[in-house]
Amino acid sequence: MKTINSFPYPWPYDGDISPKNTALIVIDMQHDFCGEGGFLESMGYDISEAKKVINPIKKLLEELRTLNYPIIHTREGHQPDLSDLPENKRWRTARNGAEIGSLGSLGRILIRGEKGWDIIPELYPIEGEPIIDKPGKGAFFATDLDQILKLKGIKNLIFVGLTTDVCVTMSLREANDRGYECILLEDCCAASEIENHKNAIKNISLQNGIFGTIYNSVDFIKELKEITNEN
Repeated sequence: MKTINSFPYPWPYDGDISPKNTALIVIDMQHDFCGEGGFLESMGYDISEAKKVINPIKKLLEELRTLNYPIIHTREGHQPDLSDLPENKRWRTARNGAEIGSLGSLGRILIRGEKGWDIIPELYPIEGEPIIDKPGKGAFFATDLDQILKLKGIKNLIFVGLTTDVCVTMSLREANDRGYECILLEDCCAASEIENHKNAIKNISLQNGIFGTIYNSVDFIKELKEITNEN
């Protein structure tokens, strides 16, 4: 068995990890969530924590691409005519001062095709890396992500991105219910408030890993390279 020394148990549980069955999911690294003038900042949140994860994720992408691990990216956003936007979601964002569909400094907020909606250049997908465009917080809702993973034979998922307490852990929990073995790299995730990030991380590891395991990207990369090169 070859496992990553994560908490609260070595990941994956069955010691079976390779580029054939393991994929990285990069959640919503969009201008609207980590860029100046984007959705998150428009609601009055400090995006400095979100910006801190860019370089660790960039390093992770470089290493996993070299090791030939599949990488999948997600983007949250809605149709320009707002036909897939629930009225209560629109109402809630309006109360926070950044109504979805309204005009911001990066175009219409969280609308497909606008600058704010797109993935930042530093982490943009390369050829062959799918982008999952999702209308909700979870990556599996109203998308073909599950089908893509099953066709690739993926059973282990590595989660990074924004924000820890919303789209990242929502997607991780959805994956957990579908039987995927999940790990979250905590230095490659951030939330609108640091306490929200810490609490989301803690919740994953409850009951000896009810949703999966936690680790840092530096040690993860080191151990994954050793495992992959031995296979």
